[in-house]
Amino acid sequence: MALIVHKYGGTSMGSTERIRHVAKRVAKWARAGHQMVVVPSAMSGETNRLLGLAKELAPSKPTDAYNRELDMLAATGEQVASALLAIALQAEGMESVSYAGWQVPIRTNSAYTKARIESIDDARVRADLMAGRVVIVTGFQGLDELGNITTLGRGGSDTSAVAVAAAMKAEECLIYTDVDGVYTTDPRVVPEARRLKTVSFEEMLEMASMGSKVLQIRSVEFAGKYKVKLRVLSSFTPWDIDINEEAASGTLITFEEDEHMEQAIVAGIAFNRDEAKISVLGVPDKPGIAYQILGAVADANIEVDVIIQNISKDGKTDFSFTVNRGDYAKTVDLLREKVLPNLGAQEVVGDTKICKVSIVGIGMRSHVGVASKMFRVLSEEGINIQMISTSEIKTSVVIDEKYMELAVRALHKAFDLDLPLV
Repeated sequence: MALIVHKYGGTSMGSTERIRHVAKRVAKWARAGHQMVVVPSAMSGETNRLLGLAKELAPSKPTDAYNRELDMLAATGEQVASALLAIALQAEGMESVSYAGWQVPIRTNSAYTKARIESIDDARVRADLMAGRVVIVTGFQGLDELGNITTLGRGGSDTSAVAVAAAMKAEECLIYTDVDGVYTTDPRVVPEARRLKTVSFEEMLEMASMGSKVLQIRSVEFAGKYKVKLRVLSSFTPWDIDINEEAASGTLITFEEDEHMEQAIVAGIAFNRDEAKISVLGVPDKPGIAYQILGAVADANIEVDVIIQNISKDGKTDFSFTVNRGDYAKTVDLLREKVLPNLGAQEVVGDTKICKVSIVGIGMRSHVGVASKMFRVLSEEGINIQMISTSEIKTSVVIDEKYMELAVRALHKAFDLDLPLV
């Protein structure tokens, strides 16, 4: 008897009919002899609706007190979905019980709206499993040391599911979504995109961080750190599909040394529209400047991605970096109000009409000329590169947003990702 964690996204939980469909699928796995823990997201659109109500009441800049209430509000979406799923399972004749994150409890830090999981007490869940119950645990949320409800940020239910699987040493964590696996790129941009049967944790981590929306990046980090086997598959297949067929479907996210890994120089093309570039111009070129700029940004809980410092001229340099587009205004205000006056820089400028496009693949470690091929392809399409960032298994470029789809299509074809592996 294996312990299996299922995670269902918002579209999978989008209506009572969809919830009934999920309940039948979970019941099938339970009747096959598996201990089942299920982590559902809020019903599709519910979190946006709740946050929209808050914005109507207080559209001004959020404070810590405001963000605390946002977490109290947003956490109710998952609680509703979990209770409804438990009721649907009971209607299927399965004993089930739902828990909010604070009831487990799932402990987090106190970074409201962006909390990180610190520990999970699995005793209560294990007792229910031993009693033959299906356990539903709310995703996306937890409890800080002061007893405040916290949320993990967008996509946080993926992280919750993987963290629960890690804490309970589950055999596998199945992430059910509205797509049937991980593709070489978004099929809506490139119809020829191919579903990958397997992808390494390293590749998936890079693809998630570079903009792939299939999995939330922290869920992949968790899975890689605690060796949780992940599978991405579709919840829109018939619920009564053969369980062995279902268990082998989708995309398995596994380890590089797996002998069955697909061998390709580039595994996929990721892209992210939600980027903004900020440049601090005329910065004194002296030790500690990067820290003065980025330290203040980090203290404001803003994540920085691509960073470039230009060559020094007359003792001055320009310092550029990218942030999530949603953090752009907050970052610019912070720099202008608190950093610039003490920095001796000239001004802060920005651009919200950029995007990031990345090629990702563990095969890049052992092949030369991959980045230069990427640059050549973009050059031939007349696409100017504004910033470049690299790691062992990825190369990312920041370009004008209007060229994003052209760049993705050209790179996908250039690296033969539309062709089946032989």
